[in-house]
Amino acid sequence: MDLSRFKLIEIADQVSDLIWIEVNEWNSFNKETIGRQLVRAVDSISANLSEAYGRFSFPERKRFTYYARGSLCETINWTNKAIRRGLIEAEQGKIILNKLTEVSYKINYFIRSLKQQLPDSKS
Repeated sequence: MDLSRFKLIEIADQVSDLIWIEVNEWNSFNKETIGRQLVRAVDSISANLSEAYGRFSFPERKRFTYYARGSLCETINWTNKAIRRGLIEAEQGKIILNKLTEVSYKINYFIRSLKQQLPDSKS
């Protein structure tokens, strides 16, 4: 199954690649501390979304989409730290954060759409 046709995963992958390019240029200390955490968090967004799309039931899809949203929040946290500490230039950081905001809106929309498909959804 080619998941690239799903726009949300495609955008999450784009921001993941942007962050990978940035972190790949860092020195070993920065890669081992912030870099590893940042790359794992951002890669987890699209991985969890892919798993959500592959799940059969709506509750499972919703759960994995929540995991993706948690990874998104972690990614924003690490990105802001990297910007503050001068590891990502402010302008590039702004581009990355804008992409992450776009992913956030789309994840929340997807969660809302899943809730509408669940007749007795309480969360």
